[in-house]
Amino acid sequence: MWQRIQTVFLAVVVISMIALIFMPIWVYEPETENAHQLFALHYTEKTDGVANTVYMPYAITAMLAIATATVAFISIGKFNNRVLQMKLGVLNSLLMLGTMVAIVVFVLDLAKSHQGGQYGSGFWMVAIGVAANFLANRFIRRDEKLIRDSDRLR
Repeated sequence: MWQRIQTVFLAVVVISMIALIFMPIWVYEPETENAHQLFALHYTEKTDGVANTVYMPYAITAMLAIATATVAFISIGKFNNRVLQMKLGVLNSLLMLGTMVAIVVFVLDLAKSHQGGQYGSGFWMVAIGVAANFLANRFIRRDEKLIRDSDRLR
């Protein structure tokens, strides 16, 4: 199972989606004591040392990231059934698309209301997950084609 490169790429998807939950997606820290941070699970606004945390609708991003990590983990276990693995890869791509859309909508909304901000490391975790999922799907298709071609020769 681990000798196949697509398993390694699917593990990277799992790790990047779990890391997304704990890393900041967007940060705005003006020169005053106020700070704004967007995580996949919540949005925190610190004003004069008092933190105000809002979970919904920002937790949608974490829900989609957890669903993506779960589907990728299940896909690792289905190494014997490549057709099912390809279908799970497509589902994973759709879930990651939803995660990316949620992140972009929330970041643009917050950046517009605060006139700026910086992207955090969590913002880039989705890009790493998308690239790894694309490569995993490509290698799964290549393995399936190789098996079908070898069956034709018999």
